[in-house]
Amino acid sequence: MFQKRSDKVINILMIEDDPEFAELLSEYLSQFDIKITNYEDPYLGLSAGVKKYDLMILDLTLPGMDGLEVCEEVVRKYDMPVIISSARSDINDKVQSFELGAYDYLPKPYDPKEMYARIMSILNRLDKGEGKNAALPKSDFEIKGDTIYFKNEALTLTPAEFEVLSLLAKNQGITQSREQIINTSATMSIDSQGKSLDVIISKIRTKLGDNKRIQAVRGVGYKLV
Repeated sequence: MFQKRSDKVINILMIEDDPEFAELLSEYLSQFDIKITNYEDPYLGLSAGVKKYDLMILDLTLPGMDGLEVCEEVVRKYDMPVIISSARSDINDKVQSFELGAYDYLPKPYDPKEMYARIMSILNRLDKGEGKNAALPKSDFEIKGDTIYFKNEALTLTPAEFEVLSLLAKNQGITQSREQIINTSATMSIDSQGKSLDVIISKIRTKLGDNKRIQAVRGVGYKLV
């Protein structure tokens, strides 16, 4: 159950060149006091006063400007949470989206209920101070090239373990959704990804010798504390 942030309407800027898809999503989310303003043209969307919105839903395949370029500009200029909503399934698109600062990546087609859950999860996390600008404690982790050091000791990690721990370490104190973790891993098994992630987390905890450093956030994912 997601807790409503306040009585005010949540305003979302959407850049999506499929007006029917945007309308269907907008109609569904309106019942939760979420208002979507959609622009089919990315240039118009970027000139629509981005700061007045709470979050952006962004397609990648757009006329005149690739969605990855839009994502980079929005994150750099406005530090706005971005959810990628795209039919592009290339793992490189997913990885690059997260590297550019996207908060989530939802492959099309999807149920509007899932988009609602992703939106509320992100906004509730931000309300709790888990945003990218939240103050983080000094880390015991250091990444040098393809090696991660924990308390100055090099860890022996598989490629998948390195990818997962690297993402968590770079975002220490910030919850990463299961989808974010899986989608940013180029080596995690495509089959039974959820189970693979849980096994990898378990192995990393063992190698750290500390089961409490990686916390499971129920219904969302994991974070490094």
